[in-house]
Amino acid sequence: MSDSKPTKQEMGRRGFMRLLGELSATAAVCSGVAAVALENTPAVAKPEPEFPAKGPVPGYDWTKHRWAFGVDTTRCIGCLRCAEACKVENNVPFNPHDYRTWVERYVYLEGDDKPRVDSQSDPVNIAASGVPTNYRFANRYKDDKVEKAFFVAKLCNHCENPPCVQVCPVGATYKTPDGVVLIDKNYCIGCRYCVQACPYGARYFNEETNTADKCTWCYHRITKGLKPACVEVCPAKARIFGDLNDPASEINDFIRTHRVRVLKPWTGNGPHVFYNEIDSEVS
Repeated sequence: MSDSKPTKQEMGRRGFMRLLGELSATAAVCSGVAAVALENTPAVAKPEPEFPAKGPVPGYDWTKHRWAFGVDTTRCIGCLRCAEACKVENNVPFNPHDYRTWVERYVYLEGDDKPRVDSQSDPVNIAASGVPTNYRFANRYKDDKVEKAFFVAKLCNHCENPPCVQVCPVGATYKTPDGVVLIDKNYCIGCRYCVQACPYGARYFNEETNTADKCTWCYHRITKGLKPACVEVCPAKARIFGDLNDPASEINDFIRTHRVRVLKPWTGNGPHVFYNEIDSEVS
């Protein structure tokens, strides 16, 4: 048997392998400790706004109502008074790109298979309005042969299963017992996850407050027995609002007497805004 001593190179290799083994053993121990710690640590739920059982508005019991909204597209004339009233009532920035509610125009020209769609945020319509506080639809189709045209009001659908609530990491977006989806601005961190999650494009990021914003059905009004501002000012009565728990409400009458549908029903979100007389192209 040789009495030769290991070379310097062999010592280096052995030392490296020994060190590697020690590190592996240490890592295994640490992983086990971490796993045990995780098992013993209770799951931390997203914070939820804390309100009294009957709601945050004195004199209003949100367990006794179930609000819903209707849009009669056969009546809408595209005057955009609803969008203007909403901005005034809810302090929405007066520019054509931030809105809680908006109106889309659908125009079928002769020979077209699909509609041409624009809204108040379209550059041509912005130019037609002249000022940022008023909105108009430009008469861009006056020289074309129009086969069919109609207006569709859009807003938050206050879904039964709202995806915006699911993605909010801090619980700032929540659904109330009366069916309204709200945003607690004190919780909102401005991550915009909810803006991206909404399949209806009903949310925007308010650069002035650095928070997400959207239609609340004028919650400060309906909890006092008033109608949302957009419903109040509509000259054509194209917007309908009411309590589904009240059989005699305007919204129940609208649903009973019209063939209504919701937007993107295949998502499973369960919207609470009901439309009549809209084409399949409207989504």
